[in-house]
Amino acid sequence: MEQVEREPRNLRGRVLALLLLAYIFNFLDRNVAGILAVPIRTEFRLSDTALSELGVAFGLFYATIAIPIAWLADRRRRANIIAISVAVWSLFSAGCGLVASYTQLVVARAGVAIGEAGAIAPSYSLISDYYPRERRSRALALYSLGIPIGSGLGLFFGGWLAGQFSWRAAFVVVGLPGLFVALLIKLLVPEPERGRFDRQKATSASAWQTAATLARNPSFWLLSLGAASGSITGYGLLFWLPSFFNRTFGLPVSETGAFFGSIFLVGGIAGIWLGGWLGDRLGPSRPAAYALIPALCLLVAIPLYAAGLFAPSLVIVWVLLTVAQVLALAWLGPVVTAVQHIVTPVMRATTSACFLFINNLVGIAFGTFFFGWFSDAMKAAHGANSLQYSILYGLGFYVLASVFYLLAAARLKRDMTS
Repeated sequence: MEQVEREPRNLRGRVLALLLLAYIFNFLDRNVAGILAVPIRTEFRLSDTALSELGVAFGLFYATIAIPIAWLADRRRRANIIAISVAVWSLFSAGCGLVASYTQLVVARAGVAIGEAGAIAPSYSLISDYYPRERRSRALALYSLGIPIGSGLGLFFGGWLAGQFSWRAAFVVVGLPGLFVALLIKLLVPEPERGRFDRQKATSASAWQTAATLARNPSFWLLSLGAASGSITGYGLLFWLPSFFNRTFGLPVSETGAFFGSIFLVGGIAGIWLGGWLGDRLGPSRPAAYALIPALCLLVAIPLYAAGLFAPSLVIVWVLLTVAQVLALAWLGPVVTAVQHIVTPVMRATTSACFLFINNLVGIAFGTFFFGWFSDAMKAAHGANSLQYSILYGLGFYVLASVFYLLAAARLKRDMTS
C-alpha cells in the first residue's frame, strides 16, 4: 500500500486515458462496418443474410482468441499484450480497404477481431489494479466510454469518408492511427502489482483453477448470459440501424453517420456514466444493485426503442432512441465491476475473457446474423419494412437479459469474493 501512496498523482489518470484511447479505436474500427454496410452491400450485391457474415466472422474469432490471450495476460505484462493487440487490429482494419472481394473482406474483419480480442480483458484487469473497489465501477465505466465515443466517431467519420471518397478509404483512414496509440501504451503504461487493493494475494492460478471457480459460481453465468442476451440486440442495432435509416427515411450514408453517430455518442456517454455512478453509489453496500441497475434500465428502454422505430419524424426518432440508448448502456459499469469482484485478482483477465467470450460469441456473431436473417425471412410478410420488424422483434432479447440480471441480483452477495 505504501507503493500506492507514493504513486504519482497523475499516473492513474494517464493510464486510464491511454486505455480509453485504445478502446475508442477498438470500437471505431469494430463498428465502422455498420455505417459502411450500405455501400458494401451495393458493391458486392449481397442479401441481408450474406452481409451479416461480417459480424459472424468477427464474433467467432473475437470470442475464441480472447481467452488464451487473457490467460497469458494473467501471467505476463499486460500493457505489452494490449499494445500488440492494438497494432494488429489497426493494420487489419486498414487492410479492409484493400480487399478485392467480399470473401477477402470477411477474412480481414476476422483479423480485426483477433487483434481486438487481446485488449479488453487485460485492460479490465489493469484498471482493477489501479483503482480501489469503491472507485472501480466509475473507473471501468469511464473506460467503457470508449464504446459510445468510438462507435459514434466510427459512424460519423465512416459515413463522411464513404460519402466524400469511398468505403475503402474509410477503412484505411480509421485504421492506421491506431499504430500510434499502440506505441504510446507500450511506452507509458507501467505494470502495477496484481491485487494490491484486494485481500486475495494468490501468486498464480491455473486455467483449470479458474475454470473450476467460474463453473461453480452462478453469478458469473447469470451476468454473462444477461450481457450476452442484451448484446444480441445491442450489436444488432449498432450494425443494422444505419441500414434502417437508409431504407425507411432515405438518408444517404453521410447523413446516416452523423444522425446515428450523435444518438450513440450522446446516449452512450450519458448511459455508461450513469450506470457507473449508480454502481459505485449502491453496489459496495448492496451488491445486488450491480445486477438490478441494468435489469430495470433495459425494461424501460424496450418501449422507447419500439416507439422510435415507428416514429413519424427523425426529430422524434432521435429523442426516443437517444433516451433508450442511455438506458441500454447503463449495464456496462455495474456488470463489469461485478465480474471483477467474483474472482481473485490473479483470475481477473481470464475471467473477463470468459465473460466476453460468452457475450461476444452470442452478441456479435448471433446478434448481427439474427437481424439480417430475420429481415430476409420476413420480406414476404412485411416487404420493404422487413428490417424494421426484425429490429422490433429483436427487442425481446432485452427482456431475456433483464430476467438473467434479476436472477443474478439474488445471488451476487453470496458469490462475490471478500
